[in-house]
Amino acid sequence: MNLWFQEAISLTPHPRGFHLITAEVIEHLSDLGKIQIGMLNVFIQHTSAGLTINENADPDVRVDLETAANLICPESMPFIHTCEGPDDMPAHVKASFFGSSVTIPIAGGRLALGTWQGIYLCEHRNRGGRRNLIATYHGTGAKGA
Repeated sequence: MNLWFQEAISLTPHPRGFHLITAEVIEHLSDLGKIQIGMLNVFIQHTSAGLTINENADPDVRVDLETAANLICPESMPFIHTCEGPDDMPAHVKASFFGSSVTIPIAGGRLALGTWQGIYLCEHRNRGGRRNLIATYHGTGAKGA
């Protein structure tokens, strides 16, 4: 049986930086256990924040990702689009680099992330506010599901 589900997720506001949101996403996937083989796509509905998958164990990774992103696209660049503040255009550029969605396989009713992998919210604004995600997941259900 082919199953499709979709959930709207409103994340709590986070400060600028990289934030593990794996548990918060899974918490909203109420039908995840019904899928034996499938895929999850998580899409962020914003242009100044992104999503990525990276190491979830060492918190230094989050700091290093933020440092690298700021070196790649510093606020001191001579941007033209500055009407929303100096962190706005760099946030758009960084969001394009990281991307607006992640896709993760589902196996046996669980996300098939690697041992050290987690889903990150890449918040590129100093005060980005509440971020909205759309999680669409589908696949083959277990017998009787």
